Amino acid sequence: MNPYILATLLFGLGLGTTITFASSHWLFAWMGLEINTLAIIPLMAQSHHPRAVEATTKYFLAQATAAAMLLFASISNAWLSGQWDIHQMSHPLPTTLITLALALKIGLAPLHTWMPEVLQGLDLTTGLILSTWQKLAPFCLLLQVQPANATLLLVLGITSTLVGGWGGLNQTQLRKILAYSSIAHLGWMILVLQFSPPLTFLTLLVYFIMTFSLFISFKISNATNINTLATSWAKAPALTSIIPLILLSLGGLPPLTGFLPKWLILQELTKQDLAPLATVAALSALLSLFFYLRLSYAMTLTMTPNNLTATLPWRLPSLQTTLPLAIASSATICLLPLAPATAALFTW
Repeated sequence: MNPYILATLLFGLGLGTTITFASSHWLFAWMGLEINTLAIIPLMAQSHHPRAVEATTKYFLAQATAAAMLLFASISNAWLSGQWDIHQMSHPLPTTLITLALALKIGLAPLHTWMPEVLQGLDLTTGLILSTWQKLAPFCLLLQVQPANATLLLVLGITSTLVGGWGGLNQTQLRKILAYSSIAHLGWMILVLQFSPPLTFLTLLVYFIMTFSLFISFKISNATNINTLATSWAKAPALTSIIPLILLSLGGLPPLTGFLPKWLILQELTKQDLAPLATVAALSALLSLFFYLRLSYAMTLTMTPNNLTATLPWRLPSLQTTLPLAIASSATICLLPLAPATAALFTW
């Protein structure tokens, strides 16, 4: 892609998110979301592969539906209450509609079905943008709306953690596994959104760091399914030893960074007398942990069959810059000792 066009599209992504962040009026927030969607569509379809075009079309249809729902709900709210302000959501009907529209935007279960299919059709760099940056603007609106009835958010959250765990179990494609991982992590964030918004922000931040390091790792080792993971030791032995730690951090195992948000969320849910919900969420984390362990097993404990027809990759040095990966993977693995300071900063 032409660098000037790429710069324009990336500027559009930043502009759309910033407009949504800065807006207190529903029309401006909707406009920011639309700019965001229109800026990423050319990035998604840039390879002109039929699968990429199909993924782009699915993404556009899902986002357009969510945007139409959001616009309808905000107009309904203005009609019922005479207010366009984001913080003046008093009527339950538009509030519920807006929550569902934003859930469709970010891919919360049961409105998640577009997410694995779209991510599977994209390259890893665009998939990273879709899994991280594109979540920021809808999350900002969800944090501002916060419906008075917490039941909807709790149902969306626990459904997402369960679907994210179950859905990834029988997958062999890494991008689909990452999509279900994203759905499960979003479920954890939504569970605690009503009770502790700073804790939701912390979970989002840790999720971004872990997802960034995993996407970049797969990009450097050029892996798209489980079979190619078994040959990655030939290309980057050091990276092959780090990726299982990143995966286990995503699964939430101590003493890795991914344990921190799950620990604080379970603690917060227990404080709110939601111990059964916390138990179900903790059990759903075991489902996710299973497929992370499956990937780790494929990488470190198995070897690809070396017969005459096997095509092993050449062991050439990677020319990609690895400094961002080094910083992100260090943060993914080593930040748990900062838990007391983090808890003091991000919990009320």
